[in-house]
Amino acid sequence: MRHPGSSRGGMPARIALLGPVLAIGLGFVAPVAAQGDAASSSTASWDSHAWLISEPRASSHVIQWYQPLAVIGAVALTASLDEPVADHFRDHRSQTGDDVADAWAKIGTLGVGVATAGVLVGGLISQNDQVTHAGLRSLVSAAVAGVGAEGMKFAVGRERPNESTSAWDFDPGHTDTAFPSGHASVAFAMAASLSDDIHRAWATVGLYGIATGVAVARVYQLEHWVSDVVGGAALGITSAKLVSGRWRIFGIRPPTFLAGPRGASLEWQTSF
Repeated sequence: MRHPGSSRGGMPARIALLGPVLAIGLGFVAPVAAQGDAASSSTASWDSHAWLISEPRASSHVIQWYQPLAVIGAVALTASLDEPVADHFRDHRSQTGDDVADAWAKIGTLGVGVATAGVLVGGLISQNDQVTHAGLRSLVSAAVAGVGAEGMKFAVGRERPNESTSAWDFDPGHTDTAFPSGHASVAFAMAASLSDDIHRAWATVGLYGIATGVAVARVYQLEHWVSDVVGGAALGITSAKLVSGRWRIFGIRPPTFLAGPRGASLEWQTSF
């Protein structure tokens, strides 16, 4: 959907100014746009000051009560690895390993973020609503995952492995804690969102691979236990699926991004 009065004039100059971020975004334009025109009928342009970030889906998977319990059980099972893995990394550290883990934790998270920004900027400049919405979905997914992670950290209060040798040391009431991993939550949220929209094997493998690398790096750094990053991955993927409308829970519909002269807002609706 093109905006009234839009023009392709001056496009090469603008692309050159945006550099590598735009290159990433435009690289994702074709595969995302190729998913079809299903969303275009429901999306509104900036002229109406409302963008449906996600198309309501008749085939959305409704999360059943036992599925969160299954995820909790899986996270609990991985907790058996927490102390052995942390002890292994305490005893087998190297400067090279530290440097690689530090770089991957930073660059990996930043890399998925740059890809998200590239998709959003590419969609805005090409004036392709489907691509723009894909970038917005990824950003909103990351925000939902990040806020959810901080709330859980405050409630759970699990001490980090660099602060305690026990994986069962809890001090609720502050956010600088271990469970779940915020890095893993955000990285997996963006990876899941972008891979679902691009819908190509290379994107799925690459994006989830980057997010997994971030999770492993955080465990190596002794910032998180294994179950922290598993929980973060689950939170991130769930956030992305809920934002995209692929999963539904409590009748919550996909969010709507509203923009107008008075500012911008994000709205969620639910039905009972």
